[in-house]
Amino acid sequence: MQSLRNGERRFRAVLSQPHSPSLIHCRRASFMNPFAWVKEKLGAGLREKPTQKELEAGKLQAQREGTANVFEAVPVPTKKALKRVTTPLKPKPTSHKYSTANFKISHRKLNMLGQQISGKPIDYAILQMQFSEKRASTRIMNMLVTAKDHASRYKQLKEPKLIVAEAWVTKGPRQPGQLEPRGRGHYGIRTHPNSKMTVVLKEGKTLEQQKAEKRKKQLRKVVSAALAREDRPIRNPAPTWGW
Repeated sequence: MQSLRNGERRFRAVLSQPHSPSLIHCRRASFMNPFAWVKEKLGAGLREKPTQKELEAGKLQAQREGTANVFEAVPVPTKKALKRVTTPLKPKPTSHKYSTANFKISHRKLNMLGQQISGKPIDYAILQMQFSEKRASTRIMNMLVTAKDHASRYKQLKEPKLIVAEAWVTKGPRQPGQLEPRGRGHYGIRTHPNSKMTVVLKEGKTLEQQKAEKRKKQLRKVVSAALAREDRPIRNPAPTWGW
């Protein structure tokens, strides 16, 4: 009992001493109402957001004192600069690939048309398909016209210089067979093959340029009949000149 009375006297003596209002408030909050102190120090509350001027002033002061953030000292690149550095430039397309859908035709018959237009200028190939007697020539002609339009519109290729650089034929999926009745109670299985043609258009020499180069090459082979014999071998010698 004596010890409790001595502690009470000391507590009253501390309270009677003169202190600043803030210390008295903190002391009373901590001793008399500890939950209020915890709520004041650790509880969630509204926080004032600093203005832009205050932030800039703080950054300048940190730079003067040498305590600025390393990441703030380095300029942050913009999205446009990053896109220019990381994204490589796409090369200009030099060819255009196009094909027909699978339709009912033998790949051997369709391969004849592919050999007829392979390596030819696109206008010449369309003209060949227009006057061809094959049943599939109309479909191939429409495919070439569409491929020519797409190559000039989407790939920015020049129409007068387009040629059919490649043309090949592939088989389609195997269709289910059909029963074909035969004599004496026999039967066979008839299959209807299907295939498609694929072409690759590229920029090359026009038909006029090919004709000019062919004529120039032929003229280069011509040997003129002059007084002095030219030191060139005779082309296609007859048996008379074999002595």
